[in-house]
Amino acid sequence: MAVFSKSMAFGVLMAGLTAIPAYATETIKAVVIDGYPARALWVKEFTGFFIPEVDKKLAETGNYKMDWQESYGGAIVKPKGVLEGVKLGLGDIGIVTTIFHSSKLPSQAISAVTPFVAADARAVAKAVDEIAKEYPTMQNEFAKQNQVYLATGVVLDTYQVFSKDPITSIKDIEGSKVAGAGMNLRYLEGIDGAAGVRGGLTDFYNMLDTGLVDKAMLWPEAAKTFKIAEVAPHMLSVDLGAVNSKTITVNADYWKGLPDEVKDTLLEVAVMYRDHVAGIAMDRAAASRDAYTSAGGTITEASAEDRAAWAAAMPNIAAEWAATLNDKGEPGNEMLNAYLGKLEAAGFTGVRDWSAQ
Repeated sequence: MAVFSKSMAFGVLMAGLTAIPAYATETIKAVVIDGYPARALWVKEFTGFFIPEVDKKLAETGNYKMDWQESYGGAIVKPKGVLEGVKLGLGDIGIVTTIFHSSKLPSQAISAVTPFVAADARAVAKAVDEIAKEYPTMQNEFAKQNQVYLATGVVLDTYQVFSKDPITSIKDIEGSKVAGAGMNLRYLEGIDGAAGVRGGLTDFYNMLDTGLVDKAMLWPEAAKTFKIAEVAPHMLSVDLGAVNSKTITVNADYWKGLPDEVKDTLLEVAVMYRDHVAGIAMDRAAASRDAYTSAGGTITEASAEDRAAWAAAMPNIAAEWAATLNDKGEPGNEMLNAYLGKLEAAGFTGVRDWSAQ
């Protein structure tokens, strides 16, 4: 009887031990911020793609899980405030709109200074991200802002020109006030009397509606999302090109405290997100043009001659960009030439050669 009791007790003990997991899953809080609303393409896909992918990959080992706390639409920061917000730790992870920060993130303008080359979000996103990882310049710029670079985002297939009045050629832009953001305002320097007016995507509707500007440079998907056809029912399809404008970053202090498994997962999924968002941008391009016309908009295709003339009239902003980086001891020429080489290898050659000499 005594032997039986010891055996039963041992069995109960072993059963209890096997019921105890070998480890406990650690929960890590992550505050994600962007000043743009949740309906913006890149924000929506961060919620719908990035977060689930990270959760799925972490669940494979069960060592960690994320407690996501998302804040968008100005609750913590405005669109222009994400860089500073992540720097200060107001958010752990941010979607930085880099075109607002040309002085702090000059190398991020690499695709913006090479217009009329590639109207393909996928090719541009991949090329810029590869440059960021092959040359230290871009990552160092974010490091100065207390941030770790994860990946580049391209959310537009190509900039076009939207107008309150009919527009059928480049000449119709002459003498106009044109809304833009960042480097694309320099595209207007070769057009007589055209004046760029800086604004954010969420401002363009009101800027057009109130007459602050006559035209705006944005892309069809954004025109659909923000109902631009109501205030600018004419579009000149000039294919200025895709531009990287979003970068996923992590607060550097927060990053230091993350386990390597979580770091690796965030880096891996950031590249997946890069390609996912760029793919959606391209998939939606044609549908967004259709939606614009369905909402009352009219689209005119610019001639090849018009595009070439516009490109030729611009100052060589690519060479200027490279020279500015060179003067700071950065490999501006090398980065520019490598970037254009990547696009050429992908099948995209511009109507003007922007390469550094």
